[in-house]
Amino acid sequence: MTLPLSELALMLAALVGAGAIAGVIGGLFGVGGGTVLVPALFYAFSVLGVGGESNLHVAIGTSLLTIVATSLRSLATHRAHGAVDEQVLKTWTPWVAFGGLVGAAVAGVTSMEGLAVVYGVCLLLVSAQMGLMPERFTLRKDLPTGWGRRGVGTTIGLLSAMMGVGGGSFGGMTMTLCGRPIHQAVATASGFGLAIGAAAALGFAFFGWDAPGRPPLSLGYVNVPAAVIMGLLTALTAPYGARLAHRLDRKILRRAFAVYLLCTALSVVLKAL
Repeated sequence: MTLPLSELALMLAALVGAGAIAGVIGGLFGVGGGTVLVPALFYAFSVLGVGGESNLHVAIGTSLLTIVATSLRSLATHRAHGAVDEQVLKTWTPWVAFGGLVGAAVAGVTSMEGLAVVYGVCLLLVSAQMGLMPERFTLRKDLPTGWGRRGVGTTIGLLSAMMGVGGGSFGGMTMTLCGRPIHQAVATASGFGLAIGAAAALGFAFFGWDAPGRPPLSLGYVNVPAAVIMGLLTALTAPYGARLAHRLDRKILRRAFAVYLLCTALSVVLKAL
């Protein structure tokens, strides 16, 4: 599918606006990836009338590619502050990357409606954890090892890939539920995001190579101009949201984020169905 120059310019303008808004929201709530970029991309493609039945797949695949750059920057910053648990990163990364590939393969054979349901249900779980669970609630004293690590790591990668998110949503949540400090969890999970984003983005490009109904200038399920624009704009505007976040009460912010996730999950599911 090709677009006239005027419509292509409109698509790029819409992506610029969506990227700027996504960056502010991401900085405000301390998140990115699927919780912000996927809905923004999905609605931008739909409103402009580009693509079709593969729009949600492309939104997720594109989000995963942007995560690679943001995770690299984030991981380097956290390492400079000594916040990353390098042993956890080394032993868990192969399994979350493997899960990312599996998730991309599963997403490749899943309908847009089915993918929207997975996205919505998982986002509702994250919303419930953020809005209802006490911050220091734990399920066990430390992270699992052996086959437990392999199974949990693969599941983190699989679900993250199918939602287009980095390591923070499920990796960070898993670490905090296993008794790790929140700052260490966020820092180490940024490395999970790098592994998930790289593996899953390649998988989305490969498994969607000949898929119909994709927006123009897409490599498989990855839209190149959207990834570049979103990556740049979110990096530029996220600091504004972050500064605003420091002016708000932490409890109010967590509850606001939970409501935002709830509304996002419902809107994406309803739009896809």
